[in-house]
Amino acid sequence: MVLLLTGQRFFGAVGAVAAGAALLLWGDGGAEMPFNASIVLLNWYPLITLPLFVFMGYMLSESGIASDLYKMFHVLMGPLHGGLAIGTIVLMVAISAMNGLSVAGMAIGSSIALPEMLKRGYDKRMVTGVIQAGSSLGIMVPPSIVLVLYGMIARKPVSQLWLAGVVPGLLLALLFVGYIVVRCKLQPSMGPVLPAEERTMSTQEKIKMLRAGILPLIIIFSVTGLFMMGVTSLVESSAVGAAAALLSALFKRRLTREVMRNTLVNTLSVSCMFMWIILAALAFGAVFDGLGAVHAIKTLFLEDWGLSPWGVLIMMQISYIIMGMFLDDTAMLVIVAPLYIPLIIQLGFNPIWYGVLYTVTCQIAYMTPPFGYNLFLMKAMAPKEVTLVDIYASIVPFVLLMVAGLGLIMYFPQIALYLPEMFLNR
Repeated sequence: MVLLLTGQRFFGAVGAVAAGAALLLWGDGGAEMPFNASIVLLNWYPLITLPLFVFMGYMLSESGIASDLYKMFHVLMGPLHGGLAIGTIVLMVAISAMNGLSVAGMAIGSSIALPEMLKRGYDKRMVTGVIQAGSSLGIMVPPSIVLVLYGMIARKPVSQLWLAGVVPGLLLALLFVGYIVVRCKLQPSMGPVLPAEERTMSTQEKIKMLRAGILPLIIIFSVTGLFMMGVTSLVESSAVGAAAALLSALFKRRLTREVMRNTLVNTLSVSCMFMWIILAALAFGAVFDGLGAVHAIKTLFLEDWGLSPWGVLIMMQISYIIMGMFLDDTAMLVIVAPLYIPLIIQLGFNPIWYGVLYTVTCQIAYMTPPFGYNLFLMKAMAPKEVTLVDIYASIVPFVLLMVAGLGLIMYFPQIALYLPEMFLNR
């Protein structure tokens, strides 16, 4: 934490502490621990999925294919009060299924959906809350990059984690849509109906609009649909998705030199950042394991403090929310995963189910003041009339909905475990 306060890069701070602690604790032989972590990382075959999914997301964003999808929802949802907000949530689910990163949903939502809704008289606090909550689904719905990282650090199958994230992700989306419907029913001025002239179009225009929306759906099916049907493996599905995104941009005649360059630069930057973080996490975890920290903390919680397993679990979730005020999801995962994941297994909880709980709590932490990740992203991307006070106020109902969703998943674990268990039985 001291090194992080100096402004050092996160992986550098964590990795340096891990390597330095190993040398201090075990002498020259401790140098093997970070070295072994790098070999484990580079030998982990599913790591190939990381750059491929990131490439797919940036290609869809840079080529404007996601904006075509919003135009379709724009007309289909227009006749409803709050219809554009509902369409934005559906768009965010679709983007999440094509991307796996929340920042992409935030960028697309704030640049495409936010101006459209503000121009049509939607309440600015509601629409900023809708975009922040909707974009947070990117770390839950497959192909979630966060669940890939959790799988790498926890040594659990990413395929099962993805399947576990499907129903909880849709549950949260339904809670958001339900809130918008009820709120706009009670206060119609918050989400006006789209004017009739904007919804009136010729049959040819409707067909053209629907065709624009079909392509992203084909990409989603090529990634998650084929994977869940057992046609492709995890790595193959990422390759299919990247190829589908590339071919889609080519088909739309949007594969320019600038689009390709921006996509490749962003892919390389994000992929290398994640690889460094995973490397630091593995080295950090090896030192914790060597110190017997998991056994020490289990003794502290269960014997000295007398907490029940559920008490320990709830305390873990609260710690994520507190850390989420200052750190992003990968930073939190690296710091606590070496302690929490082995402890969860020893307490008798399912680590796949816990991965979903961690991800939902990250979504809540993303939107928790004073330093929630999504709050500052929204401030950076929103127009000047949307103040930081508006952004803070906008997330209150959605955070409460997420807490309710988290409670349901904790009380009914089958919400997360039904699909993985069904898939394994097949």
